[in-house]
Amino acid sequence: MLTVVQEKVNQAVSILAELEIDAWITFVRETSSGGDPVLPLIYGHSLTWQSALIITRSGNRIAILGQYEADTAIKTGAYEEVIPYDESLRAILLGVLERIGPAKIAINYSRNDVLADGLTHGMYQLLLDYLVGTVWIENLVSAEKIISALRGRKTPGEVARIRAAVETTRQIYGRTFGYVQPGMSEIEIADFMRTQMNAFHVQPAWEHDHCPIVNAGPESPVGHAIPGEFILRPGQVLHIDFGVKQEDYCSDIQRVAYMLEPGQTQPPEPVQKGFETVVQAIQTAVAAMKPGLLGKEIDALTRGVITKAGYPEYKYATGHHLGRLAHDGAGILGPEWERYGDTPNYPLEAGHVYTVEPGLMVPEYGYIGLEEDVLVTESGAEFLGEPQTEIILIK
Repeated sequence: MLTVVQEKVNQAVSILAELEIDAWITFVRETSSGGDPVLPLIYGHSLTWQSALIITRSGNRIAILGQYEADTAIKTGAYEEVIPYDESLRAILLGVLERIGPAKIAINYSRNDVLADGLTHGMYQLLLDYLVGTVWIENLVSAEKIISALRGRKTPGEVARIRAAVETTRQIYGRTFGYVQPGMSEIEIADFMRTQMNAFHVQPAWEHDHCPIVNAGPESPVGHAIPGEFILRPGQVLHIDFGVKQEDYCSDIQRVAYMLEPGQTQPPEPVQKGFETVVQAIQTAVAAMKPGLLGKEIDALTRGVITKAGYPEYKYATGHHLGRLAHDGAGILGPEWERYGDTPNYPLEAGHVYTVEPGLMVPEYGYIGLEEDVLVTESGAEFLGEPQTEIILIK
């Protein structure tokens, strides 16, 4: 059975052929100090000396790296040719390029996608120095589209890992809502969920201090905030944003509960209406998602459900890619705001995994935001776990 790295390197060959790019070079050094974000997909380890991972549209898979890392490169099983060096890779790199003769070479820089922007400025200058006087220096292009496709088009193995992470998240949520009681602070709730991550032997999907994000009541700051001293009281909404990393792949799910007041058997009308509006927005988005549609089109549909119901529009994208990271680069389900660059114009493709996460504030009660993880298929889209369609009630 192929490893994920082997699958992704093979996938890269077909993407290069599709985009008519002859060769793709990932050029790195000392990656333990901050490596190229694509490296876990196509190599799976850190690299120390200057290293060049070269993949071509004709199927060449070549790793040029320090001799002490050659054995690790061979054991990945992803590179048919591993070329170690001692003092300089310049001559070896030029010799390989002369042999494969690419007309167009992609390198890892991007104005739109942070996860395709892994080539540091210093390494870019070094690469230009190595290529000075050659025909290739004039034929360098961005690898943005290669990396976007590689990260976005999940293999069956990757989807299976995301499904497993989603299921673990569902179980932790179940335990959490069985534990929560009136008078608990956001910190207490977050600490319980972190204890559950330890019990399931998984990691947080994003920075530990912010995972989970817990909002108890209307005064709690919404967004990427650290859980605080706000106390969950009867008559308030509890909102949680949480995900795990399991076998290197992430989930990212939001859930909403309401703390009943004495004598209540259901939420008050404003809370129920807000919750139902968010559910409708998510269901509308997922029903519409299919290959070929642009991210901005899905965002407009989802955002429209919220605003037509009389709520202000949320000031963030409706969704993002999910994979090895909770925010996995490539395109978004978002509006054409300047901060998003061209990413709202990327089309959906089969194999993409997105979050869908509209939200709204209900004054006096709290924030209502749901987030579901969704797989795009050839015929539409499917939830990767059971979506929340009824508000959770806490007594």
